[in-house]
Parts: sequence; C-alpha cells; structure tokens
Amino acid sequence: MTTLDHAFAAITSDDADPDADFSLPGWIYHDQEFFDLELERIFRPSWQIVCHVNEIPGPGDYRTIDYLGESVVVIRGDDRQVRAFTNVCRHRAMRLVEGPTGCAKKLVCPYHAWVYETDGRLSGVPMKGEYPALKLEENGLAPVATEVWHGFVFVRLEDGGMPSVGEMMAPFEDEVTQYRFAEMQPMGAPRLRPRGVNWKNVGDNYSDNLHIPVAHDGLTRLVGKTYRIEAHGWADRLYGDVERTDRQNFWEQFYSAHIPRVAHLPEAAHSRWLYYKLWPNMAFDIYADQIDFMQWLPISPTTCLLREVAYCLPDDRREMKLVRYANWRINRVVNAEDTWLIERVQQGMASKSYGVGPLASSEVCLRSFAKKIRTLIPEARQPFAPTPGWSRK
Repeated sequence: MTTLDHAFAAITSDDADPDADFSLPGWIYHDQEFFDLELERIFRPSWQIVCHVNEIPGPGDYRTIDYLGESVVVIRGDDRQVRAFTNVCRHRAMRLVEGPTGCAKKLVCPYHAWVYETDGRLSGVPMKGEYPALKLEENGLAPVATEVWHGFVFVRLEDGGMPSVGEMMAPFEDEVTQYRFAEMQPMGAPRLRPRGVNWKNVGDNYSDNLHIPVAHDGLTRLVGKTYRIEAHGWADRLYGDVERTDRQNFWEQFYSAHIPRVAHLPEAAHSRWLYYKLWPNMAFDIYADQIDFMQWLPISPTTCLLREVAYCLPDDRREMKLVRYANWRINRVVNAEDTWLIERVQQGMASKSYGVGPLASSEVCLRSFAKKIRTLIPEARQPFAPTPGWSRK
C-alpha cells in the first residue's frame, strides 16, 4: 500500500481524532503549499461528476470537464459504451475538442489531423511513414477511470485508495433508488459560477447546520425545525421537511401548497428536501420535483468554480412546471445568502488572529470532513502556518 492508501484506510478506522473538537485552521484556506498538496492527495484520487448518460445518448456524443489543469472528455463509443480520456492528442498535446459538449464520429486533432476512434484507438496518422518510432497501438488516447452511478458519470485522474461512488453512497441506496436518477434528463446546460473563496469554504457551509436558522430566513420558514444532518463516512446526509405556515412568502407558500404527487415516490418524500454531500466537493440536492448537483472545483488557494446542473423526470403537468420555478426562486435567495457568508468567512480566514475555532458536538459533518483533511495532510493539525517550505521537507 502507498502512503496515500494508508491515509485513506486510517480515515475509515474508528480511531478518535485528537483534534475533533476544533475546526480546521484558517491558514489552510489561503496557503499555496497546502493547496498544492490538496490537489495531489485529495483531488487527483477523487471522483468528479461530469454528466448524465442521457446527455450523451448516441455514439460520438461527448461532454468535457476541465479541472486541475486537465481536460477530460467523456464520450459514448460506437459500441455504446461510455469512456473517458484526457483531451490531449498523443502527438503534440493539442486539445482534440473545444467546449463543454459536442458530437464526433471520430476525434480528429485540429493541429496535425491525427484521428482517434470513439474508443480511444489511434486509427489515422497523415504521412505515417515519416514517424519511425510510431506504433498506432501504443498511442491511443490516455484513458481516465470512469464510474457510472445511477446514470451519473464520474471520472478520476488517478487511483489512490478512494472508495467508488457506489461504495460512498451505499448507506443510502434504497433511498436514492426511489427517485429514478437514471431516467432523468437535464433541465439546462451546466451553470459555471466563479467564487472568490477556498473550495473548503463552500463545502463547510454546505455541511453547516447551525447557520440555517440564523442566516436563511426563507429556508427556515420552509422547513422549520425539521432540518437535520448526519455524517456517514464518505458522504453526509442532510434533510428538512417542507411545512406550510402563514409566515412564508408567496413562493414558499406556493411551493408548500402545490407540490404535485409523483406516483413512484413514497408520501414522505414529497415534502422532503434531501441533500447528500460526497467527498470531497460534490453534492446532490434532491426534491420531489427535481434534483440538482453541485461541485466546487479548486482553482487557487482563494478561488473556486461552482458547477451546477438541474435534472428532472419528464413531466408536462403545469403544476409541476410552476413548482419547479418556485423551487428555483426559493433557492436563488438561499444561494445568494450563502455567497455573502462564505466570502466574508474567507476574508476572516486571512486574519493572523484566527487559528482554529471550537466545534459544537452537533457539527458532525464538519468534524467528519476535518478528520479526513487532517489524516491526509497532517500539517492541518497546526493552528497557524508553519515556516514556508514545510511541504518540501
């Protein structure tokens, strides 16, 4: 086992975290050396969602994702299998495709016209005889590990002891299955929203239960005191049940009063707002009317990119369309409130006065996340930044 394998094994052990009662330190939310280690130890071995299989329905249909300096293309082959490759020609490293989506019978390099099949094989090279060292069978596109979970396509850049998406989400399999993810269709193109915060700030805020009644008036009016959070190893489960009260604004009242029946869902699921947060930077927001996924991709120590798409089952009922619109109106406000919060937390993390903060016993998701970070990068146990160059010693 590699050092990283041992670290991932330690995360799943029952060993107590000696720093469990404290938050992660502020310096790791803006330190370049720590950020570089995160990319290597956390993100390269971690799964990242790219798209849904229904967004690449036919041979040659593809979607791309750019992160960590890599571009990955997920494409459906002529044999209808879904595969992923780095978006890099094996000749001179030219990108083969541009943009987030497209369709191609073959992937043809726009630089020197090398031709790749949809299964990654190199099949055509102009003036092939001029390359004495060239072997077609050894120069296919570089494959990227792929996992399809309930219709969603995930990729990872390298192995490193991480469990599969299916293993991470195993505790919730029965609950997830009832929503029929695999049958869903996208409601629009991915939304990309840059944020001037460290990626961990987005995830911390997502998992934070204590700020809901303080900072989200509308969400509190909608779910009242039913909001709960649970830490389950590699994934967190959060939920609240929609109530109907006279304190709600127009869209909150409309939503709570008009949620249409969905035949395959149990009664309790109709009013439940359910959230899953997957390690390290992805989340599913699940409603009876639709689902959203969101991921926060690291760009620099103090910037990240939110990538979001909404999906739903085909349903032409007028009341369903209106409820989906009400959902968007409600969550637009919640997202704006969260953006305001995390930007100011990021500013506070830069203060030399801030080391670590105490964690409440109820902050189980923040505790679980912090344990993983400390295990993978032990320097996160230091309340203040070590001497520059520490990561190279």
